[in-house]
Amino acid sequence: MCADCLTSEESEQMRKLLCALQNDLLGTMLRERAASTEAMHGIAEVTPADTIYQIDKISERAILEWFDAHWPKEWPVEIVMEGLEEKGPFTFPAVDVSTTQFKCILDPIDGTRGIMYDKRSAWTLAGIAPQRGHANQLSDIFVAAMTELPTTKQWRADQLSVVVGRPLVAESINVLTNERAPLVVQPSNATGLEHGFSTLCRFLPAGLELHSQIEAELWRRIEPGREATLAIFCDQYISTGGQLYEVMMGRDRFIADVRPWVFAELGLVTSLTCHPYDIGVWPLANAVGVIVEDPVTGGSVRGPMDTTSPIGWAMYGNETLRDLIAPRLRDILYELCPKAFGS
Repeated sequence: MCADCLTSEESEQMRKLLCALQNDLLGTMLRERAASTEAMHGIAEVTPADTIYQIDKISERAILEWFDAHWPKEWPVEIVMEGLEEKGPFTFPAVDVSTTQFKCILDPIDGTRGIMYDKRSAWTLAGIAPQRGHANQLSDIFVAAMTELPTTKQWRADQLSVVVGRPLVAESINVLTNERAPLVVQPSNATGLEHGFSTLCRFLPAGLELHSQIEAELWRRIEPGREATLAIFCDQYISTGGQLYEVMMGRDRFIADVRPWVFAELGLVTSLTCHPYDIGVWPLANAVGVIVEDPVTGGSVRGPMDTTSPIGWAMYGNETLRDLIAPRLRDILYELCPKAFGS
């Protein structure tokens, strides 16, 4: 089965299914949080992909129950999701994975730490590709959706979805009334970085010094001699989906996650990187002109559809920003992370 084999109506149905899944998860999280916030904070288990908190287990259960109840049996699908790695392939309906037609990669809650402490919205992310077994790449994804999981003081959650090659569908959801309204999505048209938000991800102490060196050198090369006076602001949003949303909405101009090269340079073996399930919604950005690419090759973000591979990426609000930043960032990575390239 391939994406091109689906009719226009079937592709649209698949988009709506992902949105329905995320609507259900949003409702579940709102109900669970209203019942008990403390019960969602504990560590449930540690997997090869990430630390799994109780809030993650709640979302995992909701997703599997939704697929069991609602996914069309004529479209057998494999589910790729953190927390399932050691349990073998999960399929809906329950068939041998070799007979599935599609592969769905999910991040039930991207931004767990922020939403656990009611600091900032998390997002639920999903992308679907034709089933190609171990050969599946992120570039195979042809339907994607993301839905906001808001903090307790928010009345609104945003939802974005797309079938590749078609216009983005964007709505805001009033979580108090379930009313929906069209959402305007417009990336930045700025041609420079000053007086806006641009960020290199460095969420934790691992590799902090080298990350800072890379960022400082990048700003120096973009604005030589002006490092002390530059007004380029950094926003460490601990959610790849959330970062993508901020660039799509024009609030951030440039964000890059170069942790795989930094950790390789330092000889750090760690799972504390972006993974394929975090960036599987890249088609949403492309639909509105945001560029999401591999900062070294300049091509599409590369990686298998699994839960453990380290993924690096760069997001640019427009082509002008990409042309300004990308060559400099690539050169700096080669210079400051030579071991990552076998030099």
